Amino acid sequence: MKSQQNLSAMDEPTILIVDDTPQNLTVLGELLQPLCRVRAANSGERALRVANTAPRPDLILLDVMMPGLDGYEVLGRLREDPATRDIPVIFVTAMDAAENEERGLKLGAVDYIVKPFSPAIVLARVATHLELKRARDRLSAQNNWLEREISRRMAENLLIQDLGIRALACLAEARDNETGLHIIRTQSYVETLGRHLGNHPRFAEALAGTQLELIVKAAPLHDIGKVGIPDSILLKPGPLDAREWEIMKTHPLIGTAAISKAMEEALADASDDVAEHAPGAFAFLKVANEIAGGHHEKWDGSGYPQALEGDAIPVSARLMALADVFDALISRRVYKPPMPLEQATDIILAGRGRHFDPDVVDAFLACRDEFASIATRYAEPEPEHEPEAQT
Repeated sequence: MKSQQNLSAMDEPTILIVDDTPQNLTVLGELLQPLCRVRAANSGERALRVANTAPRPDLILLDVMMPGLDGYEVLGRLREDPATRDIPVIFVTAMDAAENEERGLKLGAVDYIVKPFSPAIVLARVATHLELKRARDRLSAQNNWLEREISRRMAENLLIQDLGIRALACLAEARDNETGLHIIRTQSYVETLGRHLGNHPRFAEALAGTQLELIVKAAPLHDIGKVGIPDSILLKPGPLDAREWEIMKTHPLIGTAAISKAMEEALADASDDVAEHAPGAFAFLKVANEIAGGHHEKWDGSGYPQALEGDAIPVSARLMALADVFDALISRRVYKPPMPLEQATDIILAGRGRHFDPDVVDAFLACRDEFASIATRYAEPEPEHEPEAQT
């Protein structure tokens, strides 16, 4: 028989037969035992226990009319349990009214066999549903593998992206008087401020979802434009004169120009399908552009390069502005020693409403102990000689 051949060709499945009549258990058991592993239960309560023990059934043949829990109740409980909800159930019953069959199918039964049954029909339907179960299991395994593979590749892509960001940031800082620890500290300060302000009504929208994550990731690129500043200015061990300072103030524009050009060229080379998803793909670079171009703007409009004022300054740039200034104050430079925390705090506080968004300063004050901890954790190594302060 073709159905028997198909069934026997499969890995030995397990079938649970549930019936309160011993003769029915015997007949179905003898019919199916040569082709699969058979388990039996003579009540609904016992069926639920057997279904939750190994080997878990691949298919259940379930009688409807039983004392205690009837077949409908058993099926309902099987569907409520995550461990058994996907086991296919075939009702085997003497009730042949259309409404009985309809009720069973609505509850989730996959088929309906009416007693007295034909052995050939039982074997054919059992074979069909076991094959379907095997196909679903195989598809589920493939989907799980695909999900793991996608997660792995996304993790790899994110790591490559982070490495690329860090490489670009380090390239800029390699030409400056700062180190890679400056990247880590300012990233941590920005994240601390962002977390504190996440539920603030003025900041909630700008920091919602993945926005804070994008801001933190983009923070290392705040000074990427310094790659375009001459070494004679960038590495000068002392104050800049007026001409040099005007050149230094161009680094935000250099940074935004480089990032904008990268986006434009990538978009120009992209296919229509890729270009359609550009807004999502460029979300990170747009945030990086905001930070690179806006972290030297000041709340009162006296900053550069665009003299933006108040809320016209992107939230990402406002967070970066305070983080960058705080780190510059407490860090050693070739022309100055590190500033004590209290003195740096006084300077930040003095800039409230002038240099910095007042609410960002309030967040800093609330998180100052965490800032101090970050500064200590990622402190620069002590030099052999303390630099002298410039007069």
